Amino acid sequence: MSHTDRPAPLRWTHALEATDRLDPVVARLRPLADRLLEDPSRRALLHGAPIGHALHPLMTDLPLGLWMSSTTLDLLGGPRATRAADRLLGLGVLASAPTAVTGLADWALGDRRVQRVGSAHALLNVAAAALYGVSWLQRRRGARVRGIATSLVAGVVVTASGYLGGHLSVALKSPPPQAADPDAPDVVVDAGPDVPGVDPTGS
Repeated sequence: MSHTDRPAPLRWTHALEATDRLDPVVARLRPLADRLLEDPSRRALLHGAPIGHALHPLMTDLPLGLWMSSTTLDLLGGPRATRAADRLLGLGVLASAPTAVTGLADWALGDRRVQRVGSAHALLNVAAAALYGVSWLQRRRGARVRGIATSLVAGVVVTASGYLGGHLSVALKSPPPQAADPDAPDVVVDAGPDVPGVDPTGS
Protein backbone atom coordinates (compact mmCIF):
# COMPACT_ATOMS: atom_id res chain seq x y z
CA MET A 1 0.00 0.00 0.00
CA SER A 2 1.44 3.36 -1.02
CA HIS A 3 1.53 6.34 1.31
CA THR A 4 -1.32 8.06 -0.55
CA ASP A 5 -3.50 4.92 -0.43
CA ARG A 6 -3.38 4.71 3.35
CA PRO A 7 -6.36 5.91 5.42
CA ALA A 8 -6.28 9.62 6.20
CA PRO A 9 -5.87 9.16 9.99
CA LEU A 10 -2.80 6.99 9.39
CA ARG A 11 -1.30 9.55 7.00
CA TRP A 12 -1.84 12.29 9.58
CA THR A 13 -0.23 10.17 12.28
CA HIS A 14 2.80 9.50 10.10
CA ALA A 15 3.00 13.25 9.52
CA LEU A 16 3.15 13.71 13.30
CA GLU A 17 6.04 11.25 13.42
CA ALA A 18 7.95 13.30 10.86
CA THR A 19 7.21 16.89 11.90
CA ASP A 20 9.65 18.87 14.02
CA ARG A 21 6.88 21.22 15.15
CA LEU A 22 6.25 18.98 18.14
CA ASP A 23 9.89 19.03 19.21
CA PRO A 24 9.41 22.06 21.53
CA VAL A 25 6.72 20.08 23.38
CA VAL A 26 9.09 17.12 23.57
CA ALA A 27 11.79 19.39 25.00
CA ARG A 28 9.43 20.63 27.73
CA LEU A 29 8.25 17.17 28.69
CA ARG A 30 11.71 15.61 28.79
CA PRO A 31 12.85 17.20 32.11
CA LEU A 32 9.52 16.28 33.74
CA ALA A 33 9.90 12.68 32.65
CA ASP A 34 13.52 12.55 33.81
CA ARG A 35 12.56 13.77 37.28
CA LEU A 36 9.63 11.37 37.42
CA LEU A 37 11.88 8.38 36.73
CA GLU A 38 14.84 9.34 38.93
CA ASP A 39 13.84 6.93 41.68
CA PRO A 40 14.36 3.29 40.56
CA SER A 41 11.47 1.89 42.59
CA ARG A 42 9.07 4.52 41.29
CA ARG A 43 10.31 3.92 37.75
CA ALA A 44 9.70 0.18 38.07
CA LEU A 45 6.20 0.77 39.43
CA LEU A 46 5.22 3.22 36.68
CA HIS A 47 6.51 0.90 33.98
CA GLY A 48 4.44 -1.98 35.38
CA ALA A 49 7.27 -4.18 36.65
CA PRO A 50 5.16 -5.54 39.57
CA ILE A 51 2.63 -6.96 37.11
CA GLY A 52 5.07 -7.79 34.28
CA HIS A 53 3.10 -5.67 31.82
CA ALA A 54 2.95 -2.01 30.86
CA LEU A 55 0.72 -0.18 33.34
CA HIS A 56 -0.45 2.74 31.20
CA PRO A 57 -2.67 0.80 28.74
CA LEU A 58 -4.44 -0.77 31.71
CA MET A 59 -4.88 2.60 33.43
CA THR A 60 -6.47 4.23 30.39
CA ASP A 61 -9.53 2.01 30.71
CA LEU A 62 -10.55 3.73 33.95
CA PRO A 63 -11.05 7.37 32.84
CA LEU A 64 -12.33 6.31 29.43
CA GLY A 65 -14.82 3.91 30.96
CA LEU A 66 -16.02 6.50 33.46
CA TRP A 67 -16.42 9.18 30.80
CA MET A 68 -18.19 6.92 28.32
CA SER A 69 -20.52 5.68 31.06
CA SER A 70 -21.30 9.27 32.00
CA THR A 71 -22.12 10.14 28.40
CA THR A 72 -24.33 7.07 28.07
CA LEU A 73 -26.32 8.14 31.13
CA ASP A 74 -26.50 11.70 29.80
CA LEU A 75 -28.04 10.52 26.56
CA LEU A 76 -30.13 7.55 27.69
CA GLY A 77 -30.47 7.65 31.46
CA GLY A 78 -33.16 10.27 31.87
CA PRO A 79 -33.58 12.69 34.80
CA ARG A 80 -32.96 10.07 37.49
CA ALA A 81 -29.46 9.38 36.12
CA THR A 82 -28.16 12.95 36.23
CA ARG A 83 -26.38 12.66 39.57
CA ALA A 84 -24.71 9.39 38.62
CA ALA A 85 -23.62 10.82 35.26
CA ASP A 86 -22.04 13.82 36.94
CA ARG A 87 -20.22 11.70 39.50
CA LEU A 88 -18.85 9.39 36.83
CA LEU A 89 -17.63 12.38 34.85
CA GLY A 90 -15.86 13.87 37.87
CA LEU A 91 -14.27 10.54 38.78
CA GLY A 92 -12.98 10.28 35.22
CA VAL A 93 -11.24 13.64 35.55
CA LEU A 94 -9.61 12.49 38.80
CA ALA A 95 -8.56 9.16 37.26
CA SER A 96 -6.94 10.90 34.30
CA ALA A 97 -4.15 12.30 36.49
CA PRO A 98 -2.45 9.02 37.51
CA THR A 99 -3.10 7.69 34.02
CA ALA A 100 -1.16 10.61 32.57
CA VAL A 101 1.74 9.96 34.95
CA THR A 102 2.09 6.36 33.74
CA GLY A 103 1.89 7.59 30.16
CA LEU A 104 4.71 10.05 30.73
CA ALA A 105 6.84 7.25 32.15
CA ASP A 106 6.31 5.19 28.99
CA TRP A 107 6.86 8.22 26.76
CA ALA A 108 10.33 8.71 28.24
CA LEU A 109 11.45 5.36 26.79
CA GLY A 110 10.49 6.16 23.21
CA ASP A 111 12.48 7.26 20.20
CA ARG A 112 11.85 10.52 18.39
CA ARG A 113 8.77 9.24 16.55
CA VAL A 114 7.22 7.92 19.75
CA GLN A 115 7.88 11.15 21.60
CA ARG A 116 6.38 13.29 18.84
CA VAL A 117 3.21 11.24 18.52
CA GLY A 118 3.14 10.82 22.29
CA SER A 119 3.32 14.58 22.76
CA ALA A 120 0.30 15.06 20.50
CA HIS A 121 -1.46 12.25 22.38
CA ALA A 122 -0.72 14.01 25.68
CA LEU A 123 -1.92 17.41 24.43
CA LEU A 124 -5.21 15.91 23.29
CA ASN A 125 -5.63 14.14 26.62
CA VAL A 126 -5.03 17.36 28.54
CA ALA A 127 -7.57 19.13 26.33
CA ALA A 128 -10.13 16.35 26.84
CA ALA A 129 -9.67 16.28 30.62
CA ALA A 130 -9.98 20.08 30.74
CA LEU A 131 -13.19 19.95 28.71
CA TYR A 132 -14.64 17.28 30.96
CA GLY A 133 -13.69 19.43 33.94
CA VAL A 134 -15.47 22.41 32.38
CA SER A 135 -18.49 20.19 31.75
CA TRP A 136 -18.56 19.19 35.41
CA LEU A 137 -18.47 22.84 36.47
CA GLN A 138 -21.23 23.77 34.02
CA ARG A 139 -23.45 21.06 35.44
CA ARG A 140 -22.76 22.23 38.99
CA ARG A 141 -23.83 25.73 38.00
CA GLY A 142 -27.10 24.56 36.47
CA ALA A 143 -26.11 24.72 32.79
CA ARG A 144 -26.77 21.04 32.22
CA VAL A 145 -27.45 21.10 28.49
CA ARG A 146 -24.29 23.09 27.90
CA GLY A 147 -22.36 20.70 30.12
CA ILE A 148 -23.56 17.69 28.14
CA ALA A 149 -22.57 19.40 24.90
CA THR A 150 -19.11 20.07 26.30
CA SER A 151 -18.82 16.40 27.28
CA LEU A 152 -19.67 15.35 23.73
CA VAL A 153 -16.92 17.59 22.36
CA ALA A 154 -14.51 16.14 24.92
CA GLY A 155 -15.48 12.66 23.76
CA VAL A 156 -14.44 13.50 20.20
CA VAL A 157 -11.10 14.81 21.46
CA VAL A 158 -10.41 11.77 23.63
CA THR A 159 -11.33 9.48 20.72
CA ALA A 160 -8.71 11.18 18.54
CA SER A 161 -6.23 10.79 21.38
CA GLY A 162 -7.13 7.13 21.68
CA TYR A 163 -6.31 6.62 18.01
CA LEU A 164 -2.83 8.03 18.61
CA GLY A 165 -2.48 5.84 21.68
CA GLY A 166 -3.32 2.80 19.60
CA HIS A 167 -0.73 3.81 17.01
CA LEU A 168 1.89 4.16 19.72
CA SER A 169 1.10 0.74 21.11
CA VAL A 170 0.50 -1.27 17.94
CA ALA A 171 2.55 0.42 15.22
CA LEU A 172 5.42 1.87 17.24
CA LYS A 173 5.50 -0.84 19.94
CA SER A 174 5.60 1.67 22.78
CA PRO A 175 6.47 1.02 25.51
CA PRO A 176 9.01 -1.71 24.81
CA PRO A 177 8.11 -4.91 26.68
CA GLN A 178 11.47 -4.90 28.47
CA ALA A 179 10.32 -1.89 30.51
CA ALA A 180 8.05 -4.14 32.58
CA ASP A 181 9.67 -7.52 31.91
CA PRO A 182 13.47 -7.59 31.38
CA ASP A 183 13.22 -11.13 29.96
CA ALA A 184 10.84 -10.14 27.16
CA PRO A 185 12.18 -10.58 23.60
CA ASP A 186 13.28 -7.59 21.57
CA VAL A 187 10.71 -6.03 19.25
CA VAL A 188 11.81 -4.59 15.92
CA VAL A 189 9.86 -1.53 14.77
CA ASP A 190 9.95 -0.59 11.09
CA ALA A 191 8.35 2.69 10.08
CA GLY A 192 8.28 1.50 6.47
CA PRO A 193 10.05 2.87 3.41
CA ASP A 194 7.12 4.98 2.25
CA VAL A 195 6.71 7.19 5.32
CA PRO A 196 8.28 10.50 4.24
CA GLY A 197 10.68 12.22 6.60
CA VAL A 198 10.83 9.43 9.17
CA ASP A 199 14.10 7.85 10.25
CA PRO A 200 13.18 4.29 11.32
CA THR A 201 15.99 4.34 13.87
CA GLY A 202 14.46 7.37 15.58
CA SER A 203 17.84 9.09 15.64
